[in-house]
Amino acid sequence: MSGVVVITGAARGIGLATARALKAEGAAVVIGDVDEAAVREAAAELGVTGLTVDVTSRESFTAFLDEAERSAGPLGVLVNNAGIMPIGPVTGESDADARRCIDVNVHGTMLGTKLALERMLPRGAGHVINVASVAGIMYTPGLALYNASKAAVVAFTEAARLEVADRGVHVSAVLPTFTNTELVAGTRSPKGQRNCEPEEIAAAVAGLIAKPRPQVVVPKRLGTQIRLGALFPDRVRQAVARRLGLDRIFLEYDPDARKAYDARIRSGS
Repeated sequence: MSGVVVITGAARGIGLATARALKAEGAAVVIGDVDEAAVREAAAELGVTGLTVDVTSRESFTAFLDEAERSAGPLGVLVNNAGIMPIGPVTGESDADARRCIDVNVHGTMLGTKLALERMLPRGAGHVINVASVAGIMYTPGLALYNASKAAVVAFTEAARLEVADRGVHVSAVLPTFTNTELVAGTRSPKGQRNCEPEEIAAAVAGLIAKPRPQVVVPKRLGTQIRLGALFPDRVRQAVARRLGLDRIFLEYDPDARKAYDARIRSGS
C-alpha cells in the first residue's frame, strides 16, 4: 500500500487490532487516541508512532495528521475508528451523552474525512475508511443514540464516496456487529450468536485497503441476513428480535460492569 496508514481510536480494541494487522503486513502505521498514556503504551508495544488526537477538534486533528505525515510519509489511508457507545433507555440518555456521542462518532468521522480528502484529492490517490456499525442499519432498543450516530456515518460515507468516486480516492464503510471490546461491557450476545473479535474487523479493513469496496459488513453473512430481513413485515422482524433477545440486550445490562467504560467516555479520555 502507498503512503502511511493513520488510525484513530487505536489505543485499544478494533483500532489497535487494525494497527497490529496492518503493521504485520508491512504498512507504515501511525496511531492516534485521545488517551495519551494508552496510545503511548500501544505504540511502544507495536513499534509505531503514537500521537494524541481529539477527533472533535479541527486543530487537534489537523496537527495529528501533520505530525503523522512528517514522521511516516504522505497520508495513504485514514481509518476513522474513534467512537463511543452509551447505552440504555432513550429517556435515560443525558443531553451531555447525546452531544458527546454525536460529536465523537459523527463530527469526528466527518472532520477526519474532510481533512484527509483535502490531502488526498490533489494527489488523486488515497482511501478513507470509516468504522460504522451494523447499528447504523439495524435498530435496537436501548441503543437509539448510538444507532442514530452510526446511521449518520453510513449515510455520510456513501455520499462522500459518490462525490469523489471519479477522482482516484476511495471512501468506504466497515459495519461490524457486536465485537468483544469495551463498548459491549456488561451486555450479553444475541441468543445463538457469537460476538466478533477485533481481529476480524481488522482483517476486513485490510481487505478493503487491498480491494476497495463501498461497504463491508462483518461478518459477511450478517449483511445478507439484514438485507433479507428488510423484506419481511415489521411484526416478523420484531418477533425474530425478541427470539434473539435483541429487544432487551441494551436495556437489561450490568451497569457495574460498564462503570469504568462509561466514566472514561464521559471524561473524554
